[in-house]
Amino acid sequence: MTGSPYDVLFLCTGNSCRSIMAECILNGMGEGRFRAFSAGSHPTGQVHPMALDVLHDKGHPVGNPRSKAWDEFAAPDAPKMDFVITVCDQAAGEVCPVWPGQPISAHLGFPDPAKFEGTESETRACFAEVYERMHRTLAAFAALPFETCGPAELKRRLADLAGLD
Repeated sequence: MTGSPYDVLFLCTGNSCRSIMAECILNGMGEGRFRAFSAGSHPTGQVHPMALDVLHDKGHPVGNPRSKAWDEFAAPDAPKMDFVITVCDQAAGEVCPVWPGQPISAHLGFPDPAKFEGTESETRACFAEVYERMHRTLAAFAALPFETCGPAELKRRLADLAGLD
């Protein structure tokens, strides 16, 4: 693949936690090499406040993220994605829209911290653990040799990252 920045769309069902966190993490660590976006198949309409807290605690400029449908990124005027990555098992099993430009797709599943049940402190620790797992995986993604690998090799390397954490 050539060219930069690479456009990456992270998909989840609700677009309230994991996909939002992945978007912020990759935008923060990408040093201009990536433009990350997020969306959901059935967006909740709100971003989980604890996801925002963890991102703020880790020093990410969050801006004003919103929970949105993945249809926005299948529209003709949407950015042309280089990668479409699902971060939850449910979204990975759903029929996605047809993405313009045939992006490389992959699944990097992470547990849903919004479904964790426990005290506020335990829930915060769960969100932080999911963040750390995502950060490790996305750091490995960002380190891939995009310029020297073809699409098939990048897809294979992304599949290898799925078992990283």
